[in-house]
Amino acid sequence: MTALICGSVAYDHIMVFPDYFKNHILPDKIHMLNVSFLVPEMRREFGGCAGNIAYSLNLLGGDGVPMATVGKDFAAYAQWIEKCGISSQYLKEIETSFTGQAFITTDQDDNQITAFHPGAMGESHQNKVSDAQGITIGIVSPDGRVGMIEHARQFAEAGIPFIFDPGQGMPLFDGDDLKTFLKQATWLTVNDYEMQLFLDKTGMTPAEVADQVEALIITRGSAGSEIITKEKNIMIPVVDVEELLDPTGCGDSFRSALLYGLMNGLDWEVTGRIASLLGAIKIAHHGTQNHTFTMEEFKARFESVFDMSF
Repeated sequence: MTALICGSVAYDHIMVFPDYFKNHILPDKIHMLNVSFLVPEMRREFGGCAGNIAYSLNLLGGDGVPMATVGKDFAAYAQWIEKCGISSQYLKEIETSFTGQAFITTDQDDNQITAFHPGAMGESHQNKVSDAQGITIGIVSPDGRVGMIEHARQFAEAGIPFIFDPGQGMPLFDGDDLKTFLKQATWLTVNDYEMQLFLDKTGMTPAEVADQVEALIITRGSAGSEIITKEKNIMIPVVDVEELLDPTGCGDSFRSALLYGLMNGLDWEVTGRIASLLGAIKIAHHGTQNHTFTMEEFKARFESVFDMSF
């Protein structure tokens, strides 16, 4: 099976402020904020939902191809994708735009100030699901608003089952939009905060949402995750990590494992545990595409953690 991964591709600029924002922000002047933070430490990472999901799915041995719009500064990312053995066939360059850029500054309390420039993402609707050949499953992850709407519609019209993953794209849509996505999608995955937003915007109950998809997957951070199907609710335990370095991209790793399980016909109990372990592996590494393993190593750790194999 081949998965088409529709979503963003972006550069993440991660900066560390060796102090506390609160020491430099005057509460009584918040209405006229003008601050500057010296950040002696900075990393540029390869990111974006489609890039991250494709990276982790590739580690699992799954066949996944990202579909995204990128900008005129994409060369370094293109070299990385090629090195990782990920197809760039459906990455469309928008010559007048930059690739999406996230600028994240973190202080010593792990507070974050983020600015995001969508750049070429705004043209994601230029890509068409029908442009890709041999696709058997898909995912619609955060991207340009029109692109997400169009790709979901195109998957549904083509009869290709897909995961809807609204993520940080949730504010782009109203209740009617989300209800349409729900009718089109085969599976829905959200974190617990996004689930509440989904319910607030649609006026639906959790049971009503779950009834419209084959599975509703809700991640709950340190509390693990829950997979709700028409037959049962499955609680997936969290995997302990030796060191929590960077949660950025854990959700994308989790979703790559959902695709892997669906593509390989695994049951939800196993799929959810693969996703939980992969998220734990990612969180122990800085950046979203710096974790690595062989499948032999992954399966051995899976068996050690869960006392079962797949």
